Amino acid sequence: MRVLVVDDEANIRESIRKLLELEGIDSAPAAEGTEAAQLLRAEPFDAVVTDLRMPGMSGQELLELMRDEGIRCPAIMISALGEIHDAVQALKTGAVDYLIKPFDPDELVHKIKVAVQNKKLEDKVEAVSRTTAPISRLIGESEAVKDLRRSIEKIAKTDTTVLITGESGSGKEVIAREIHALSLHPDDPFVAVNIGGIHENLMESELFGHEKGAFTGAEARKIGLFELAGSGTLFLDEIGEMPPQLQVKLLRVLQERKIRRLGGVLDIPVNARILSATNKDIEEMVRGGKFREDLYYRLNVLRLEVPPLRERLDDIPILAVYILQKIKARMNRGDARLAADALEALSNYTYPGNVRELENILERALIYGEGDEIHGSDLEVSGSKAIGGTSSALLTTEATANETTGTKGSDAFAPNGLTALEAMEREAIRKALERLNGNRSRAAEDLGISRRTIQNKIKRYGLGR
Repeated sequence: MRVLVVDDEANIRESIRKLLELEGIDSAPAAEGTEAAQLLRAEPFDAVVTDLRMPGMSGQELLELMRDEGIRCPAIMISALGEIHDAVQALKTGAVDYLIKPFDPDELVHKIKVAVQNKKLEDKVEAVSRTTAPISRLIGESEAVKDLRRSIEKIAKTDTTVLITGESGSGKEVIAREIHALSLHPDDPFVAVNIGGIHENLMESELFGHEKGAFTGAEARKIGLFELAGSGTLFLDEIGEMPPQLQVKLLRVLQERKIRRLGGVLDIPVNARILSATNKDIEEMVRGGKFREDLYYRLNVLRLEVPPLRERLDDIPILAVYILQKIKARMNRGDARLAADALEALSNYTYPGNVRELENILERALIYGEGDEIHGSDLEVSGSKAIGGTSSALLTTEATANETTGTKGSDAFAPNGLTALEAMEREAIRKALERLNGNRSRAAEDLGISRRTIQNKIKRYGLGR
């Protein structure tokens, strides 16, 4: 927390500074309103404590300037004069409180903390109302997820920009929220904005805000998402969809840490940490001239690659149960549970739509399934029974395997205790390795899976020998 202390008496400024320092609160001094205004324009503050009577610009005039210039910072007025008129005028102009000198030091600290907390709460409420992304967690105990958690823990305590890459539906926003939750400012707003979901003509106003009269229909000042994020996190999803003219403005924000509202003439300091994400080949976009190279390097200081779900199939049981609990709570279905054959079928599908597809499969099963248990036969992909079904045999579920073998459910076992599905997978991998002289990377490419997946399967089926 950083507080601007404005008073023409040096001993009072110093006393408040020491008081705040004891509470772990940083502060900056200003001897009168003009100096305070310059500081407010140059850097973000969480609160202002200002005297009323000062030579030059008074505390009341400072409040009016903050109101007119849209400086969103709670202010507490202090004064040796306890006149009701002054207090009423200050509160009308935007002060959140008014204290008479000499005041109780503990009361001042309490009022500062309450004012800052209320401001953060208001920003959070507005941020949630303007962003609709769901809140979730990073679920799983696979090595891929453990590696990701370790990287998040290292990254979170910095204020460096992070680029999160991965396939659509793999959970990039979940990763961004995990970073924010472990950051230096977890209580500040997390503001998520889907760049691809905002019309190009509205994007600049949404991100940077606008002043009254900036364009037809701008009947009042609007605060942009950069300001709403405060000292928290601004997550720019689908950053590859950002139009070129806005890429230039985003680059300026990252360089100067200031924004300018549409129709405004003043630069506003911002302090939010920027996280961005894309499911596109951003390097290819840079080479093709579709994304600015200088912006790419600003965003890509730190990078996290989110593995697709098919590369962490060991997480499916715990992830499926967690997602089902969420869906049941939303649909008021507390009785449904996943049967063993459903878990097995889910664990053997490769999810081209990643976690989002898993959620859709479970929600459909919960809607159409009968009884208290969800079975493999209840699972559908895009309206079709049977999850998967491609020539590689690696995307084939047990349901599909059963159709071939004429067996039912978990009774379909091949030699060596493998299910029919597992036997098909093992044979497909064995033939591919044999055909390609044991080259695992080429075999994975031939079968349409990742190298990590084929390594796990080779180990599971004892093909490494």
